Amino acid sequence: MHTLVASPLTIARVTLLITAGLIWLLLIMVLSVPLLILLLPFRRARIVLTNHMGTLIGRPLMWLSGCPVEVEGREHTLEGSSIIIGNHTSILDAFSSIWLVPPGTVGIAKKEIIYYPFYGQMWFLSGHLLIDRSSRARSVGALKELASYMRRKRLSVLLWPEGTRSRDGRLKPFKKGFAHLALQTGLPIVPMVITGAHKSWEKGRLGFKGVPIEIRFLPAIDTSGWTLENLERHIAEVRQVFIDTLPVDQRPLPADEAPQPA
Repeated sequence: MHTLVASPLTIARVTLLITAGLIWLLLIMVLSVPLLILLLPFRRARIVLTNHMGTLIGRPLMWLSGCPVEVEGREHTLEGSSIIIGNHTSILDAFSSIWLVPPGTVGIAKKEIIYYPFYGQMWFLSGHLLIDRSSRARSVGALKELASYMRRKRLSVLLWPEGTRSRDGRLKPFKKGFAHLALQTGLPIVPMVITGAHKSWEKGRLGFKGVPIEIRFLPAIDTSGWTLENLERHIAEVRQVFIDTLPVDQRPLPADEAPQPA
């Protein structure tokens, strides 16, 4: 693991970079929305299209952020459909990951994302999944429907099992949604371990620093033998893979190891 050294950006440069990023995002949206509307009857086509759009959005925005991204193990995402899960520490995670997943990958986001300028409206049209986190029943139902759709269309999925961003970069407890998806689809889980992003764009602040970000895709974890009775153990084993891979300053503290709801 490399030593990550942050380089502070001036307020003027931050403003310039954010403005440039929003303009680029708006341009891609304007060009893509007509295609998404034409493809409304074809959800899989919209998902694949937005996966390719993710490359056009993610790479330039990460360059504008001043954060070089080092990627290892991307070949593990290309071995067939899978459930790709990552630790979530920064708003940049969305842009650093959307150009790394293979075409045919469904994203999962909270329903409030539709209020994000430009990005949220594209998500609404994209065919990716919106989750109502205020209702467990609706969330579970949406995941069951997604599992069925993934099996039929041979899709992958990208999600953040912590459910929300970590304020200090330390790994939070995992919610159970990804494990239920594994039970329902039988797909392997590919861990995506993100290091350093929390040092760039801290939650609750507008400014950011240029800092190297490392993204490591680890070998797929077979879930074909998973059972509902052993679900907690399966989740703990997957989470331990993250703990073993993350640097010490991103590993959870003992006080953070509280059980999580589904």
